[in-house]
Amino acid sequence: MIEEVRVHCLEKAGTTEDFPFGDDVLVFKVRGKMYALMNLERDPLSVNLKCDPERALDLRDAYESVLPGYHMNKKHWNTVVFEGDVPDELLMELVDHSYDLVVRSLTRKERKALEEESG
Repeated sequence: MIEEVRVHCLEKAGTTEDFPFGDDVLVFKVRGKMYALMNLERDPLSVNLKCDPERALDLRDAYESVLPGYHMNKKHWNTVVFEGDVPDELLMELVDHSYDLVVRSLTRKERKALEEESG
């Protein structure tokens, strides 16, 4: 599932990937702001995703595999464990939601530049 999430992230306009926290944490950013983090050494494997605070709580109540964000602001981030009870389609939608939240937080100038980059 790591590769599927990675490919999905990289298809998003303006997305970059790097390892700012060491060789084991893959981070996806849009215009320099993080929206997805995967610790490649953790067991079980998971992804941290930004989430609307109210929705974050609802998801944690509905799915055992959705936890408060590991090493993140637990109000705004969830950790989603791969191969858990979260359907793959929902996982990808949560990646989209995280990306969209970050894009909305960008300045108007940054959003316009992002739109121009993506054609």
